[in-house]
Amino acid sequence: MKSTKRKQATRGRQRLSYHSLYALEGKESIKIDSLPFTIRILLENLLRNMDTGKSTEQDVLRLARWRPHQEPQEIAFMPSRVLLQDFTGVPAVVDLAAMRSAAARINPVVPADLVIDHSVQVDAFGSSAAFAVNLAMEYDRNRERYTLLKWAQQAFDNFRVVPPAQGICHQVNLERLASVVHIRKSGDAWLAYPDTLVGTDSHTTMVNGLGVLGWGVGGIEAEAVMLGQPYYMLVPEVVGLKLTGRLPEEATATDLVLTVTEILRKKGVVGKFVEFFGPGIPSLTLPDRATVSNMSPEYGATAGYFPIDDETLRYLRMTGRARAHVDLVERYCKEQGLFHNPDSPEPNYSHVVELDMSKVGPSVAGPRRPQDRIPLPKVKEQFRIDLKKLYGKDSVTPEKDRETEEALRDGAVVISAITSCTNTSNPSVMIGAGLLAEKAVARGLEVPPYVKTSLAPGSQVVEDYLKRAGLLKPLEALGFHIVGFGCTTCIGNSGPLPDPVRSAVEEQNLVVAAVLSGNRNFEARIHGQVKANYLASPMLVVAYALAGRVDLDITREPLGFDPEGKPVYLKEVWPEPEEIQAAIERSITSRMFTTRYGKIDEGDKNWKELDVTKSLIYRWAPESTYIQEPPFFVNMATKPPPPQDIREARVLVMLGDSVTTDHISPAGSIPEDSEAGKYLIDRGVPPVEFNSYGSRRGNHTVMVRGTFANIRLRNLLVPGREGAWTLCLPGEEIVSVFEASTLYRRAGTPLIVLAGKEYGTGSSRDWAAKGTHLLGVKAVLAESFERIHRSNLVGMGVLPLQFMPGESAQSLGLTGRERFSISGVSEDLRPGKELHASARSDQGSEITFSLKARLDSPVEIEYYRNGGILQAVLRSLVGSEAR
Repeated sequence: MKSTKRKQATRGRQRLSYHSLYALEGKESIKIDSLPFTIRILLENLLRNMDTGKSTEQDVLRLARWRPHQEPQEIAFMPSRVLLQDFTGVPAVVDLAAMRSAAARINPVVPADLVIDHSVQVDAFGSSAAFAVNLAMEYDRNRERYTLLKWAQQAFDNFRVVPPAQGICHQVNLERLASVVHIRKSGDAWLAYPDTLVGTDSHTTMVNGLGVLGWGVGGIEAEAVMLGQPYYMLVPEVVGLKLTGRLPEEATATDLVLTVTEILRKKGVVGKFVEFFGPGIPSLTLPDRATVSNMSPEYGATAGYFPIDDETLRYLRMTGRARAHVDLVERYCKEQGLFHNPDSPEPNYSHVVELDMSKVGPSVAGPRRPQDRIPLPKVKEQFRIDLKKLYGKDSVTPEKDRETEEALRDGAVVISAITSCTNTSNPSVMIGAGLLAEKAVARGLEVPPYVKTSLAPGSQVVEDYLKRAGLLKPLEALGFHIVGFGCTTCIGNSGPLPDPVRSAVEEQNLVVAAVLSGNRNFEARIHGQVKANYLASPMLVVAYALAGRVDLDITREPLGFDPEGKPVYLKEVWPEPEEIQAAIERSITSRMFTTRYGKIDEGDKNWKELDVTKSLIYRWAPESTYIQEPPFFVNMATKPPPPQDIREARVLVMLGDSVTTDHISPAGSIPEDSEAGKYLIDRGVPPVEFNSYGSRRGNHTVMVRGTFANIRLRNLLVPGREGAWTLCLPGEEIVSVFEASTLYRRAGTPLIVLAGKEYGTGSSRDWAAKGTHLLGVKAVLAESFERIHRSNLVGMGVLPLQFMPGESAQSLGLTGRERFSISGVSEDLRPGKELHASARSDQGSEITFSLKARLDSPVEIEYYRNGGILQAVLRSLVGSEAR
């Protein structure tokens, strides 16, 4: 097999070799064209890595014979590269620095790009000075973090940093970093193979729209890959989503992805690949596809993949990729069976779901979850239902009239943000928003003064084409000035509300709204004082900013009134598709991309002036409140102790369904009266300099205090209260989660967490697992887990345990006040092992039940035995050096 798998290719004058998939077809029952495209990419990965010993011929042949519903196969996947953003990248660099302190030769062997994009906050808005003010404050707040990253840039090999204000990692990845076909030196030859990656942001899947297979993982797993360890995974089911028809004129790619999210959440695709196919695909531009792929985490899939086709090649040329490379992409992918033509055979899928795109209509999603889609004409009605159902208030909002339109009330839009990678990479909706603004300004409409407006493009190219199209000025006339180039409102960096708005919301207990063009709207994520959050296209973001409220039907009621008192309706300012396309064609050039990305690594004056001492070992500063050496590797034993059964554990928190990583480890603002806030104040940090939880992830002493500290967390041990509160059992005293953990630790009491379905949905937030571990939690018992968080728990040595089918904490009659013991961990631990559990009340009654150990593969058993993935990797590296 080794003698037949390599073939030759060229890029310009450069000779390349590659591992041919079709060479496998001489084996019995192998038909490459019947495999989903995502499986073909994994197959090439296994075939190529036979040379390195990371896979075997048996692995290759079994995957080549992949069929729907076959027994899961564990494979060792070696991505081409790793993508990080700074919220998750800083703790990854801190871990690498700590590992280097323990073993000086630690160095990334897989290329990694870190894009600093998640730290800009919307402090200033609504003026031409907003960008400069926010950038200055960003550097002032994050100088320690950025100094660490600049140190890493010179200290580590294969590690590149994209400085602040260049764009968001996913859009930079789409427009610049992704190659579709990767090339590297292999001995004396050059090797071509599919560009693949893992990223420390769950929306890494956006690049699936470009035909690049990649997905989000925890920072812990990404670090292991950077150090040359394979990403061990079970080959997933592949769900085919057949797209037919075309989007109607009034619908956008945003409406399509919200519809897809609703459908696939109901279908259930957690842990699966989704692959798009069908006659509707050619009608979608590549930015449309990227919009749909971006929200894979929201519909639960590991990846949402569009195969490479002529539209992929067109986009590569448009974004300034070299002609010789685009030619290579075309020839390589066609020869490998990775190129999709209209007459390509339909692959075999595990399941097929169909969507007629002609039936997609304008919509938003909210007020709490991305999958809760609301058709646009139903938003008013649904808000009033939710006002009572979710927030316990009767609707008191009067019909809008000229005398009361400036008043704050329930349903008022206080944040209106064109933000996030999901939509700002798509010129059709960005140009559309500009045209809508232009028409609204021409009619004399204005945005009410209580609406905080912002525009945060995912790359600087967006500013270029909006200016060239003449559409930036009308957006600015409505308050949509550029506030930064990065992830702002969608990650919770929306900044403070103006004082009059904040006071009115607090004093009247108002249920106010945010409308944003993002992908996440979980409780307390966008802003702590904004309870109702709606995802929408950039065009609808502008429309709702003009209306100033969500409790109206903007398809029938006016957005506002012109200077003559005449009503202005949405249909009057909604741009025609022909207008949008014409503006795109006259305003976007490939030179914009080559110019903007030509010197992206250099950074601005602020970055160049950061003073970094060149050294291989990071110099930890004990007084720093941002960067501290983590305890994970301090005094680590050469060999791990054997795993132990859990005895007499207490429940730290008892949670319901759909608990997100935002609930477990919030990323937004740090309240002054929180444990983290009090810690910072004790160290001389005034509240104005708290920054955010996300920016403090390099300091474990802050982050452990922020674990389970979301202000909307509902712990069933303390019903009727929200926030970081729990009982320190067996007493009845209500204390903070961190204080309870401290008291339990002093008493030598192990801890567990009880939860319901979909535990750990949302971002690929490694600190949700790191914080859980540092609080002393030994196991999490849940009805089901989201993929990334379950992996992160294993990666931190926390045991994920799943109730047996049909059982839950409620069905078993568990109150959370019992003492829990779990046996079967210490002996013959294996993937999916059934463990015995007992819960004994303080009165002596006992409940016994079984749990499934969600250690899903032999390598996860190894990680768990080592106390975590990084400990396993470090022991392996140190051991190999010793040998």
